[in-house]
Amino acid sequence: MIRDRKAWQQFEAEWQCSQEPDLEANLRVFEVLLEHARALGVWPPHPLEGIDHDTCLAKVVNT
Repeated sequence: MIRDRKAWQQFEAEWQCSQEPDLEANLRVFEVLLEHARALGVWPPHPLEGIDHDTCLAKVVNT
């Protein structure tokens, strides 16, 4: 359990600044997450999914 939140946030900020960005590692993580989403059947998303909500919102905003 984190008792001193401010000290933890300072530690995190310093740690992130000290780490070099690793494009290859980030790309590998992205590819693994993409394959996982495809295996779950949620990627690619259906292009018309949520269109009813969008049109309803547009009607409310435009009136």
